[in-house]
Amino acid sequence: MRSLLVITNADAGTSDEETLATALEILRSGASVEVAKTSNPGELDGVLHRAGGRTVVVAGGDGSIHAVVTALHKRHELAGSTLGLLPMGTGNDFARGNDIPLDIEDAARLVLDGEPRKVDLIIDETGTVVVNNVHVGVGAQASRKGARWKGRLGAVGVGKVNLGKLGYPIGALLSAFHPPSWRMRVEVDGRVVNDVDRPVLMVAIGNGSNVGGGTELNPEADTEDGQLDVMISRAVGPMAKLGYVAKLRNGDQDDRDDVLMLRGKSVKVSGDEFWMSADGEIDGPERSRSWRLEPAAYSMILPS
Repeated sequence: MRSLLVITNADAGTSDEETLATALEILRSGASVEVAKTSNPGELDGVLHRAGGRTVVVAGGDGSIHAVVTALHKRHELAGSTLGLLPMGTGNDFARGNDIPLDIEDAARLVLDGEPRKVDLIIDETGTVVVNNVHVGVGAQASRKGARWKGRLGAVGVGKVNLGKLGYPIGALLSAFHPPSWRMRVEVDGRVVNDVDRPVLMVAIGNGSNVGGGTELNPEADTEDGQLDVMISRAVGPMAKLGYVAKLRNGDQDDRDDVLMLRGKSVKVSGDEFWMSADGEIDGPERSRSWRLEPAAYSMILPS
C-alpha cells in the first residue's frame, strides 16, 4: 500500500477541516496516510525530516506548496521528492495551471491515481524558489494592495463563496487608477529585450500560467516544458493601460503590439526600484533581480 504524508496548516478554520476530512477519507481508501499540521518553517522542517520516501501531499494553496518546495530545496531533498496537492487555498493558481482539479474529492482521487511527472522550478540569485510565477511592476503593486483586502475579506463568506478571492481584482482596480511605469532593463538569456529608454507597466516570469485566482498572466507557460515564459507589457499610456487590462481578463494580451512574449532559461530585471510578487508573496524593494530555470526539479502527481 502507498504511504502518504499529508501536510496541512495548523491554523486552518473549521470549513477547511471539514474539506480536509472529505479528502482524507478518499486517500485512506487507497493508501496509508499520516497527517501533520504545521504553523511555521521550523515545524515544517521537522515534519519533512521524517518523510522518508513517502509522497508528500500538500493540503493548501499556492503559499503552502511554495513553503513545502522551499523547505525541501533547502534540505537538498527536492530532486528525489514526489508531491501531491489538495487545493485548499484562496487562488489555487498552481493547481489551475497544472490541471489539478479544484474539487477536493477529485483532487484526492488524482493523488491516488495520477502520474508522477517532473516539473520545473524557478530559482533567483539569492537561492529563493518560485514554484509558479513571479511578476514585477503594476502586478506586484496590485498584489500588495490586494493582500490587504484579501485579509479583510478572507473571513467573510456568502454561502460557499469566500470573498477573500476578490483580493487580487480589488488590488488591480485600485492600482489602475494611478498605475506608474518603470524604466527597466530586461534581459532574457543574456540578450537585452527591453532597455531603460522604453518604460514598462510590468514584467511577468511564468513557470505556471495563472496568478491572482485565475488571471492568465503567462497563458502559454507550462511547468513541464523546460522554458520560462516572459511577458513584458509596455502599455504605459492611459488608453493603452485600459486596453491591456481588457485583454488581460481573457488572457489575450499577446494580441497587443505593446506586449512582448518571450521564452528562455534565465531572466534579469534591473532599473527603477520595484517590488515583486513571487507565488503571491511580496518582496522588495529591489533595483536588480535575476531568475533561472531549474528543469525537472521535482516530481508532481498530475493528470495522465
